[in-house]
Amino acid sequence: MNNIITLKQEKVLNLSYVASPSDVAFDDASINAALNQLDVPCYVAVDSNKRIGVSNQAQVNAGGGDGLPVIGFVQPLLPENLGDADFKKQHGVKYAYHAGAMANGIASEEMVIALGKQGILASFGAAGLVPDRVEQAIKTIQAALPNGPYAVNLIHAPKEEALEQGAVERFLKLDVKTVEASAYMGLSEHIVRYRVSGLSQAADGSVVIGHKVIAKVSRTEVAMRFMSPAPTKLLDQLLTKGQITAAQYELAKRVPMADDVTAEADSGGHTDNRSFVALLPAIINVRDEVQASYNYATPIRVGIGGGIGTSQAALAAFNMGAAYIVTGSVNQSCVEAGASEHTRKLLAKAKMTDVMMAPAADMFEMGVKLQVLKSGTLFPMRAQKLYDLYVQYDSIDSIPSDEREKIETQLFRQNLDDVWAGTKAFFQERDPEVLEKAFSDPKRKMALIFRWYLGLSSRWSNTGEAGREMDYQIWAGPALGAFNEWVQGTYLEVYQQRKVVDVADHIMRGAAFEQRINLLRFQGITVNSKYAI
Repeated sequence: MNNIITLKQEKVLNLSYVASPSDVAFDDASINAALNQLDVPCYVAVDSNKRIGVSNQAQVNAGGGDGLPVIGFVQPLLPENLGDADFKKQHGVKYAYHAGAMANGIASEEMVIALGKQGILASFGAAGLVPDRVEQAIKTIQAALPNGPYAVNLIHAPKEEALEQGAVERFLKLDVKTVEASAYMGLSEHIVRYRVSGLSQAADGSVVIGHKVIAKVSRTEVAMRFMSPAPTKLLDQLLTKGQITAAQYELAKRVPMADDVTAEADSGGHTDNRSFVALLPAIINVRDEVQASYNYATPIRVGIGGGIGTSQAALAAFNMGAAYIVTGSVNQSCVEAGASEHTRKLLAKAKMTDVMMAPAADMFEMGVKLQVLKSGTLFPMRAQKLYDLYVQYDSIDSIPSDEREKIETQLFRQNLDDVWAGTKAFFQERDPEVLEKAFSDPKRKMALIFRWYLGLSSRWSNTGEAGREMDYQIWAGPALGAFNEWVQGTYLEVYQQRKVVDVADHIMRGAAFEQRINLLRFQGITVNSKYAI
C-alpha cells in the first residue's frame, strides 16, 4: 500500500487508456521516481484491489487484455516550458529565469558567466563600483560570453550622478546590450540616453531596439514611467547635447523605456517589502492599461522578484502571470558569489525571520532603508544608531562628547576627524561634486562621515575583513530562509556545494514538477510526492 496517492472522487473515471500491470509502480519510491521524470507522460492507474499506482507509459484501451484503467494523466512538462516564450527568445535563454544583480560585485563575473554558459540570464552587480572596475568586469564577461546572455546593473544614483553617468558611458563604449535598471524613482537623463541611443529603424519601418532594459520596480507609478515612451523633456536635452540623433528622437516615441519590468517584492537590499501576490497583479494591470493606450508592437513583459526561493514560490509566480522570475538572496550563498566564506556560511543558516530593515548608504539622507541579515551581525542596530544621530543633530560637532566617543570606539574604531580625511580622499576620486556641498553644509558632511561606515560594512562582508564580522552588512530577504528550509537534507544544504546553475535548475525543475502534481489534484487525485533535489 502506498502513502503518496489517494483518490477524492468516489467513482473511477476511465480515460480510455490502460497501463500494463508490469509498468505500474505501486511503492512510494518508484511512484516518486516516475513523477519526477518530467520529460515523459505520467499515468495514474488503479488495479482490482483499488491500489493506485503510476506509470510513464500507457496505450489506448482497445478492449480486452489485462491493462489497468487509467484514472489520471499529465503530459510531459519541462522547466523550459514555464514562463513567457518571448522573454526566452529575446534574451536568448532556455529558462524564463533571471539571476538579478546584487551590488558591489556580489553578483560577480563568475556568477554571470557560469549561468550564461548554461543559457541562463544573470546581471553583474555593478552598483557601488567605480566605472573602471565595471569596465574590467564587462570585458571579462564579454570574453567568456561573446554572444551572451548577460546583463549589467545600472542603479539610479541621485546623490552621486557622476557614477550613473560614468556607468552609462562605459556601457555604450563596450556595447552592452542589456541593463537591469534598479532603484529608480523617476527616469534620469542617463537611462534614457542608454535606451534611446540604441534605437534604429528596420527596412520594414519597425523599430529595432539595440539596448534592452529590464526595469526593477516596486511601485506602480514607477512602473508606468518605464512602460511609457521616454519623456520629451529628457529627449530634448539629449538631442541638444548631440547624444541621440533626430531619427532616434522620433523612434523613441514608439517604444517603451523598458522591454521587461520586474515587480520587486520583499527582497534583500533595497525593497518596499511588498508581498508579491499583491504587487505582481498590480504591475500587470498597469502593463495592460499601457498596452491598451500605446499598442506597442511587442507588449512589455512583467516578471517578479523578491520572495522567490523555492520551486513552489516560482510556480505561484508563473501561475499568477509572471513572464519570468528573478532570484537574488539565494544566489548570494553560492560559491560563485562575490561574498566571503563567513558571509556565505551565515546566509546558509538563515531563517525567514532572520532579516530586518536598516538605513541604506546610497540614500542615507533620504531615510531609505534596505533589508539585511540580522543574525550573526550587529550592523542593523549600529546603522540605525547613526541615522538617529543624523536626524537629531545638525553637525558632527553638535553630537554630545559621550555619544561621539561611543561611536568612534565601537563603530568607526578611529577618530571622526580621521574618517573625514579618508572620506574626502574617497570622494575626490569618485565624485568631487559631492564634496563641494559638504564643505558648506555641516549636516551633509555628517552624512558622508556616517556613510563611511555603511559603505565599508558591505565591502567588509564581501572581502571577509577579519575583526569586523559583527559589522558585516549582508543583504538578504526572507526568500533565503525559505530556500534553506527547502533544501534541508539535500546536498544544497551545504553552502560549499551551492552553485548558481544548480539552484536555478532545481527551482525551475521543481516548479515544473509541482505543476504536474497540481494537474493531478485537479483530477481528484491527491499526491504527496516531493520533488527530488
